[in-house]
Amino acid sequence: MGKGPGLFSDIGKKAKDLLTKEYTYDQKFTVTTTSPNGLAFITSGTKKGDLFAGDLKSEYKSGNVRTEVKVDTASKLWVTVVAENLTNGLTAGFSGALPDNKSGKADFTFVHEYIGLTGSIGLTANPKVEVTAAVGHDGKSVGGEITYDTASGTFTRYNAGVGFTNADFSVAAHVVDKGDTYKTSVYHAVNPRTCVGVEIAHAKKAGQGRENTFTAGLAHRLDSLTTVKGKLNNLGMVAGLVQHEWRPKSTVTISGEVDTKALDKSAKIGLGLALKP
Repeated sequence: MGKGPGLFSDIGKKAKDLLTKEYTYDQKFTVTTTSPNGLAFITSGTKKGDLFAGDLKSEYKSGNVRTEVKVDTASKLWVTVVAENLTNGLTAGFSGALPDNKSGKADFTFVHEYIGLTGSIGLTANPKVEVTAAVGHDGKSVGGEITYDTASGTFTRYNAGVGFTNADFSVAAHVVDKGDTYKTSVYHAVNPRTCVGVEIAHAKKAGQGRENTFTAGLAHRLDSLTTVKGKLNNLGMVAGLVQHEWRPKSTVTISGEVDTKALDKSAKIGLGLALKP
């Protein structure tokens, strides 16, 4: 994050990534190829049960302008154009899908020494407006995010968070779900190869009072090419993964999850394959 606060999404990100990133219980693949002129083609697909979804995306960058065109299995054509570093720290762009004329939106990101902002507005007559902000310095940050629906005149989302991060330690607290859930997370790099993370959530359940969830996880780098991760929570869910980089930037990931309170049910197994020649 450097000296600045980064963005609101960076608050608690280290712990969140440790506990969620790379875990998948479906079959996923991604293949990336790049031409000499900088044009990249990315093919990805996900098989979940008997359903398959995929897309083909092309990316091209010229100067500070990046263009993405994507076609998915729902026959939608997605176009994204982003202009990076328009001024010091400012990025802006727009995106949308055809033939869905209600999917268009314009957005921006601004990162400065003491503030990080993002915003987006739908390109419709009654758009949704989303704004996030984080302020702070030298690893300390506080911020929030809101979504306002101009059609109904209501705030459909508002969250807040505060955090502190340095090279090997991070702690964060969030109020999310319109105040119905409180989260606290801690991340610590024990050594260059091992890190641990904990998240405690206190959530309101409709008609059931509040429920506390405690999740703890660990990641360990076996060698320069192989990483193992594991996590468990107080609800009896145990998960783990092994990721191996069998060639530069190409990885294979095997994940699994089991409910220890329902051992009669089959464990969830996932496979992720990312190829980048």
